[in-house]
Amino acid sequence: MKWSAQDAIKAYLHTLRLFKIQYGKDCKLGPIELIQPQSTEFLSALAAGNQAKVMVQVLSNEGVNPLTIALAVAAMHCGGRFFCFLDQEQDIEDCKSQLSCYDLEDDVEFMHGNPCELITQFKNIDFAVIDCKFKDYLRLLI
Repeated sequence: MKWSAQDAIKAYLHTLRLFKIQYGKDCKLGPIELIQPQSTEFLSALAAGNQAKVMVQVLSNEGVNPLTIALAVAAMHCGGRFFCFLDQEQDIEDCKSQLSCYDLEDDVEFMHGNPCELITQFKNIDFAVIDCKFKDYLRLLI
């Protein structure tokens, strides 16, 4: 992968701006109240700067979180695809509506199923974030 400082800066600033603009407004991610993040901007810049073409996030049953926003921003800036693996109980439309207040609902491809099986559909994953609350997360690291 080739490093793109321009994509990294754009993703970093865009993510930072989204959190600053939306903080304090009526925009929440499920049970998670948005707060000023410490590392989400960095991860967004890292994914975009590396020009990740395939990004994956394995979510636990808590659903969409601030990192989902950061990775969606990264995908938008570097032209990559971002896949979010959801628990069967989570509603895809609900997850999309949570992202709609950030205008990012079309930048994430949600998939239901066992992440250990879903991940085998991808030949190359350039950037992955795995929620360690997912019970079989260690199987994904092998």
